[in-house]
Amino acid sequence: MAKLMCLCFIILAIAVAVSADECEGDRQAMIKECAKYQKWPANPKLDPSDACYAVWQKANIPCLCAGVTKEKEKIWSMEKVAYVANFCKKPFPHGYKCGSYTFPPLA
Repeated sequence: MAKLMCLCFIILAIAVAVSADECEGDRQAMIKECAKYQKWPANPKLDPSDACYAVWQKANIPCLCAGVTKEKEKIWSMEKVAYVANFCKKPFPHGYKCGSYTFPPLA
């Protein structure tokens, strides 16, 4: 029984590590390809590049949103994030929370 518990723990630890690596990879890709479309000031809103679009298609958005802090919200314009998400056909549902920001209904 102890061996089974140990095996379960190891599998869980590997799953958590893989998930964290995936999220960090998505975060780095988002910074590299999408930063200029999503940073302050809130205007103008620019259509993202094809590379940024590709990042949005693959990214684990719930994982990325879980890492959004008040400090990051000073860097990233959540209005621009919503604009890029909509452009990339990955809109946030009304009421979805990303950090402390709650997405309004789609315009």
